[in-house]
Amino acid sequence: MRVVVTDHEFPHLTAEQEATTARGAGFSVHNTRDEDEVVSITEGADVVLLAFAPITERVLRGLAKNATVIRYGVGYDTIDVEAATRHGVRVCNIPDYGSDTVADHTVMLALTVLRRTLEYDQTLRGPSNGWISAREIGEIPALSDVTFGLIGTGTIGRLVASRMSSFGAKLIAYDPYADAHTLEQHGIEQVGFDHLLEEANILSLHAPLTPETHHILDETALRRTNPGTIVINTARGPLLDTLAAAALTESGHLGGLGLDVFEEEPLAANHPVRQAPRTVLTPHAAFYSAQSLRNMQDYAAAEINRALSGQPLRCQVNR
Repeated sequence: MRVVVTDHEFPHLTAEQEATTARGAGFSVHNTRDEDEVVSITEGADVVLLAFAPITERVLRGLAKNATVIRYGVGYDTIDVEAATRHGVRVCNIPDYGSDTVADHTVMLALTVLRRTLEYDQTLRGPSNGWISAREIGEIPALSDVTFGLIGTGTIGRLVASRMSSFGAKLIAYDPYADAHTLEQHGIEQVGFDHLLEEANILSLHAPLTPETHHILDETALRRTNPGTIVINTARGPLLDTLAAAALTESGHLGGLGLDVFEEEPLAANHPVRQAPRTVLTPHAAFYSAQSLRNMQDYAAAEINRALSGQPLRCQVNR
């Protein structure tokens, strides 16, 4: 048996290697996102672990019978899940390794933009060592007067809601797949998409990326929001039309952006969102904490053990 890591961003792979060795399997580590190279290095592999490498029809065709593909992280849009199912390859992700960390980061972005923290800081650090009165920055609502709108109410969305609830914010959500009673137990009112756009002061994206949700916040949707609405995205970059969001922030319609993910990463040097006012950008770092990285590798190692021993996977995404 053989386990192949196509690409990763960890300082070491001790947990994964130990799990592999315990099952008597071979272990090889690479750092490629080139499809041809991935096809070559994974040929005959029983387990493939990846961060961002493409797992295409060509790759899947060459894997061992009943192979398993494990994605380090939540999203799996670089994996052709439909083709994997046809080839009898199990696909799993690790959706809960850093849910609390992502929720913390989401709230940090929302509060930083809402409280205009960057503008205060930049004024005080400016070339004239300036000062600004609190009122000069513009009106800032109390958190208890804020309606916080969620698009998607999975684990991270609910954790964000819990944190915002502690500040007294009103919680509403659009999620056509959620149960209204379950959301109510979390203090979240389920609403339609139009209602969400019309009522939310902050919109926070927590949906998976699918054809249905691609650009769910496009220019049309963004223009339907209330003037001053803040948009936060720590989920998947293509959920938001980032160019439209940057333009509408520049024009003053949107009240600001807090973005950790982008449609193309790394973010292009000349992307207009870099210059958008009242905007906080982080480099796909919402997941990052020492504990979340340990969780990701430990959970991946446990899945390797299940895969090599033929056990059911903890987080299989296809059947």
